This record gives sequence, structure tokens and C-alpha cells, in this order.
Amino acid sequence: MAKGKSSGGRKSYHVTKNPGGWKVKGAGSRRESSTHSTQKAAQKAATKLAKSQTKGQVVIHGRDGKIRTEHTYGSDPNPPKG
Repeated sequence: MAKGKSSGGRKSYHVTKNPGGWKVKGAGSRRESSTHSTQKAAQKAATKLAKSQTKGQVVIHGRDGKIRTEHTYGSDPNPPKG
């Protein structure tokens, strides 16, 4: 599996709490892609990055670090039924 790619070749971007606000970091990356004062701004930036990929994903973490929600963009290899 390529570095920074999750299963199915999807590039994931995580929105997590940072001491000064919120950050966007690509999976497998050493450094954050960007930092923001609000979670909403970080989520918007992560969504833009994910949509620029053939297959992208945004994983949003709460203040406690637990995953709150995930959004997939592009062709999803495992789309939900229904």
C-alpha cells in the first residue's frame, strides 16, 4: 500500500484538535497540511484537498480525538447500500 493511502487507494485527510486550534493532516504525512482557528475552517480545507483527489476522504475527529464522522469523495470502492 502506498504511503498516505488507505485501502482502495484513497487519500485520507484528518481534521484534529491542535493546541492553537485545528489542523488538517494527510494520512501518513509527517507535517500538517494546514492549521485553522475553527474546526469548520479546517473541515472546509480538508474537503477541498479530498475533492482534488481521484478518491479522497475526510476524517473529522472531536476534541477528545475520537472519530466523529467520515466523508468520502470520488469513486467509493465500498458505497453504502440503500
